[in-house]
Amino acid sequence: MQHIIDRFVSYVTIDTESDPNSDTCPSSEKQWDLANKLVEELKAIGMEEVTIDENAYIMATLSSNVDHEVPTIGFVAHFDTTPDYTGANVNPQIIKKYDVTDIVLNAEQNIILSPDYFESLLLYKGQTIITTDGTTLLGADDKAGITEIVSAMEYLIQHPEIKHGKIRVGFTPDEEIGRGAHKFDVEKFGAKWAYTLDGSQIGELEYENFNAAGAKVKVNGKIVHPGYAKGKMINSMLIANEFMAALPQHEIPQETSGYEGFFHLYSIQGKVEETNMQYIIRDHDKDLFEGRKKMMEDIVQQLNDKHGVGTIELDINDQYYNMKEKVEPVMHIVDIAEEAMRTLDIKPLIKPIRGGTDGSQLSYMGLPCPNIFAGGHNFHGRYEYVPVESMVKATEVIVKIGELTASKYE
Repeated sequence: MQHIIDRFVSYVTIDTESDPNSDTCPSSEKQWDLANKLVEELKAIGMEEVTIDENAYIMATLSSNVDHEVPTIGFVAHFDTTPDYTGANVNPQIIKKYDVTDIVLNAEQNIILSPDYFESLLLYKGQTIITTDGTTLLGADDKAGITEIVSAMEYLIQHPEIKHGKIRVGFTPDEEIGRGAHKFDVEKFGAKWAYTLDGSQIGELEYENFNAAGAKVKVNGKIVHPGYAKGKMINSMLIANEFMAALPQHEIPQETSGYEGFFHLYSIQGKVEETNMQYIIRDHDKDLFEGRKKMMEDIVQQLNDKHGVGTIELDINDQYYNMKEKVEPVMHIVDIAEEAMRTLDIKPLIKPIRGGTDGSQLSYMGLPCPNIFAGGHNFHGRYEYVPVESMVKATEVIVKIGELTASKYE
C-alpha cells in the first residue's frame, strides 16, 4: 500500500492545471512535467512501445503472455487537473486509521473536512485517507487513475503467472477542459475496447454520461454618466440578470441528481458596458439536451427583441455525447468489469456519470470505453480526498479485467 501512496503523492505534487483559454495542446506547458515523468516510469517498470507525441499523448504496451488470440484492451486516464481550483503546491495529508471524525485540513484558516457534511467519509472507517491541506485541490481526478493503471501494469509484469492478452495504456492531457480525446489516435492505440479509470466511489461502473455543451453569453451595454443616463445607459449586468432569471431556476447542479440535466453558470464578469457569462449545459437524454440549447437560443432572441438586435450574443459548442449508444451494442465489456469487481468482493455501482470522461468522446471515435472508479471524492476543490484502499482495489480490478478477458477467449 505504501508503494501506491508514494506513487500517487509523486504525481499530485506536480502542477498540471489545464488552461481553457489556450489554443495549444497540451493547453499548459507544465503538463509536460508529469507527462515526461510518466514516460520514464513506464519504461522503468518494463512496459514496451512507450511513446509520447508532440501533444503529450502517452501510449505504452504490455504484451500478451498467452498463446491464444485475445482482443487487445486498453486503460486510459488523464494527467491534467481542473482550472476550477488551483492545483499548484499541493500538500497532501495522510490520515491513517481514519476514525470518522472531523479532519482539520487547515487549522489556521479553520478548514474542516467533516463527515457531517461529506457523508461519504463514513464509508472509510479505519482506512487510510489522503486529503489536501485545504488550500488546493488534491488531483485524485485523475492522478489516482494513473496511479492505478501504472501500478496494475507493474504488478502484471512482476507476476507473469497471471495470464493476460495484449494491454495498451494511454494517458491524455486536457480532459478537464473537454479536449482530452481530441488528438487521441485511436488507430495507433489499437485496442478493441478500453476503460477509463476516472470514476469516484469504490465500485462505480458507468457506461452512460451526459450530453454536454458549453455556452458563452456576451451582453453588450452602453456606458453613460449616471447623472445623465436616462434613456441612454444600457446596463449589461441587468440584462444578464434577465437572462439568468429566464432559465429554469431549479435546473442547476445543486438541485439535480440521477438523470436530471441542468444549466450551470460557472463564470460571470461584468461591467455596465459588457458582461460575459459562461455556462455548461448537461442532459443524459439527447432530445432534452437539444431542447436546453434551443431554450437558450429562444431567450436570447426574446431579449434581443426587447433590448435591440445584438444586445446579447450566444455561442454554443457541443463538447461530448452520451456513450450509452456506443457501449450498449458491446455490453460484454461492461459485464467483464462487473465480474472483475464481484470476484474481488466489490459491489458494482452501475449508474450514469453526472459528467463526462475521455471515454465518452473515445466511444464516438470507435473505441468503446466505459468508466471505472478511481476512488476519489469531492473533485475540483479543497475538500477532495481519496482512500488508499480504494486505489488498491481499483488496481486489482484492472489486473482482474486483464485476466478475465484472456480466460474468456481461450
